[in-house]
Amino acid sequence: MAELSDTITFLGTAGARFVVARQFLASGGAWLNLGNTQILFDPGPGSLVQAARRKLDPTKLDAIILSHRHLDHSGDINIMIEAMTDGGTKKRGMVFAPADALDQDPVILSYLRSYPQSIEVLTEGSSYTINDVAFKTPIRHKHPVETYGFIFRTPRHAFSWITDTRYFEDLASHYEGDLLIINVVRLNPGAPIDHLALPEARNIIEELRPRIAILTHFGMTMWRAKPWELAEKLTEETGIRVIAARDGMKFDLAQLER
Repeated sequence: MAELSDTITFLGTAGARFVVARQFLASGGAWLNLGNTQILFDPGPGSLVQAARRKLDPTKLDAIILSHRHLDHSGDINIMIEAMTDGGTKKRGMVFAPADALDQDPVILSYLRSYPQSIEVLTEGSSYTINDVAFKTPIRHKHPVETYGFIFRTPRHAFSWITDTRYFEDLASHYEGDLLIINVVRLNPGAPIDHLALPEARNIIEELRPRIAILTHFGMTMWRAKPWELAEKLTEETGIRVIAARDGMKFDLAQLER
């Protein structure tokens, strides 16, 4: 029997409306293949197309997780629910989303809600399971809509994903694990938007000191500044390996053990 592995495939690295609208970078979210469990994370516009390009089969998904309702994260959630359930012909899979993605002005359409086996509402400080994968939403983020970051645990690895948020003092203290993924939209702080900037990401990395940190979800200022060069500089300055995700990148968490 083949040894189980944990991988993350980035179906897109675009963040913020201008990069997404122009598709300078793809915006499909991420596909988490954690042992025998497959999870789609934040299926933004183009997620279905990007999955098909990578030969990833939505009918094999066990769950879809939505961090928040903004379109760059949720644009393809309905078609991916349909795909996961084979057009609604098979009642399968789970969907996890904040309450405001389901309530007034929902991004998950009502007619699809009977297709998955269950829809779970994310709340602050709660824990969830999908097969042998556990995850929790440690704190609500500072963002215009209800938004959560995540700590994932498999039988082999633990990793955190800090999604969209304004920086706040104890943000890093709520996360843990050998791998840290951070949505870094802005190159410099100070813009009147609730997103992390590169210096703030550096502070988080230095406080948590994971084995590896991955930057993703780039806005225009980050994209123009060549995030792969910024990641190299952060590696030199912090002594922690920092990677800039790229569209289609497949990261094997076995790298954490080297």
